[in-house]
Order: sequence, then structure tokens, then C-alpha cells
Amino acid sequence: MRQLLYLSRADVESVGLPPDELVSLMEKLFRAKAAGEVELPPKPGIHPRHDSFIHAMPAYISSLDAAGLKWVSGYPGNTRRGLPYINGLFILNDPDTGLPLAVMDATWITAMRTAAVSALAARLLAPSGPLTVAILGLGVQGRSHLQVLSGVLRIARFQVWDIRPPRIQAFVEDAARLAPGVAVVACSGPRQAVSGAHVVITAGPILRQPQPVVEAEWLAEGVLLLPIDFDSMVTPAAMAACSLALVDDVPQFAYYRTVGYFAKTPEPAGELADVVSGRHPGRRSPAERILSMNLGLAMEDVGLGHELFHRAKGRGIGTWLPL
Repeated sequence: MRQLLYLSRADVESVGLPPDELVSLMEKLFRAKAAGEVELPPKPGIHPRHDSFIHAMPAYISSLDAAGLKWVSGYPGNTRRGLPYINGLFILNDPDTGLPLAVMDATWITAMRTAAVSALAARLLAPSGPLTVAILGLGVQGRSHLQVLSGVLRIARFQVWDIRPPRIQAFVEDAARLAPGVAVVACSGPRQAVSGAHVVITAGPILRQPQPVVEAEWLAEGVLLLPIDFDSMVTPAAMAACSLALVDDVPQFAYYRTVGYFAKTPEPAGELADVVSGRHPGRRSPAERILSMNLGLAMEDVGLGHELFHRAKGRGIGTWLPL
């Protein structure tokens, strides 16, 4: 009888990967991309409600012989219903037969692989020395970034802000568990959070008609901008203040422009994979401001889902279901 392994969110989290292993895996995947070992079509999507999306994210990584697809949704209005903004399922397929090997919740996968890519970009592109990191938007992604970045980088402190004040206090209280020993400063506004930061992470909802708040004059010399919410929170002037703009995938970026995003975003000079592989030098001076726009790639989900499947199978985690 053919079977597939089902991994609930609790199962996925119990398998887990520590931050250093997550970042190492993402680096391996970007090296594979640079070597031409990844089939990565731009993700198609549907948009049933205003500013919502449901995207199909397929990829094949030949060096891992891993194939799969994430079906992921983002609904900003969910927070008012007590539901998460991002939801998704991941399907891992057998490359030999096409049959599904596993179906798993993709909530943890999405949050942690996104933070791990940000950590990889910061390790390559941020200024040297202990870092002050700003996080604007303190939902699931804000928490995952706090956890992963503090686990792999030298962080002096986090400066955090959210448009909803109760979230800020809850975030600061949770920080003692997620990033023990690291200072977390609650800020009264976005300018205070960004001021003096070496790395600025924006993690709000993705909006087709953004109302950005991060201004160019707030940015310190040498800052690394890491918007994971597309151009929703960083103004065009702030992006233009960066002398180097990179993305994680140029075809994905170009596709999103055709459907109405990134109207005023600078043209990328290259991809994160170019920096990982050494084809692009990355930071060229301590004072250089850099924009690294990482849109989220299916290869990250497939690589991490593949790893979680094999670890879960080896440890007897999950539920086998008949096909």
C-alpha cells in the first residue's frame, strides 16, 4: 500500500532545525542556485480578496534530488479574526515517480526559512562588528527573525516597533525566551526603531498599494535594508539611498512588477546567490547602504521540507496515511 507522511505543525516544530543549521542549509541552496542546479519558475497566484494572495511555489533542486510545492496564502485581515496572516501546506514529491512522499504544515517552514535567508544576507552584507538590528512589524516573522538572527550573528541589541502598541510589549516579553541575553528596546515609532540601526528588517503585510514609513534621512551610513514585505514599509527614497540593490531572484522580481508591485523599486544589480557564490563582491565599503530584497523562493521551502521529512522519518515523527 502506498503511503505518505503527514506532519502537523506540532510535528514540524518538534523536528525543527537550530538557527545555525537553518542558515547553513539556506547557504547551500543559494550555492545550488548559482550553480544552475535549481528549477525555479516564478510563482503563480490568485487573489480572492483585497491584498490577499494564494501562491503556488514549486521547485526542483537537482543536487538534493528534491522536488515539491508550497501552497501558501497571505490574508492581512486574518489578524482581526484571530487567525495567522500566513498559512500554507508543503508537498514533497518523489522525483522518480511523481508520487507524494509527504504533506506538512508550512507555517514554521515559511517563518524560519525567511529569517534564515535574512540572517544569511546579513552575514554577507551587514557592517562588521556587533549589530543594532531594527525590526518593524512584530508578528510571526518578527519573532522568527529575532530568534534566528540572535542565534547566528553578533547582536548588540534589537530596536522593535509595531503599528499596534500591545504587540510591542508582548514581543519584548517573549524576547527573553526567544533571544536570551540580547537587549530588546521597545520603540514608540518607526523613526526611533530605525535610528542608528545597522540592519533594518521590515515585516509587515504585503500590500499592492503600500503606504511606506521608513524615510531616507533615518538611515545610518552602512545600513543593510532587508524588507521581507516587498516595498510596503520602505519609501522609494530610502531604497534609492542605497548604492547597491540586490534581490533573491531577478525573474521573480520581474514577474511581480508585471502584476503591479515594485513600481518605484530600484533595478537590482544582481542576486543574493551571486554574493554567496563570490560572483558579486557584495559590500564595497563600510559606509555603503545596501538593499537586499528577498521575496521568498520555493527552493527554500523544498530544501527545508526535504530535510524535515528525512529527519522526521528517521525519528518516527508524524502520521503515515494511505494514498
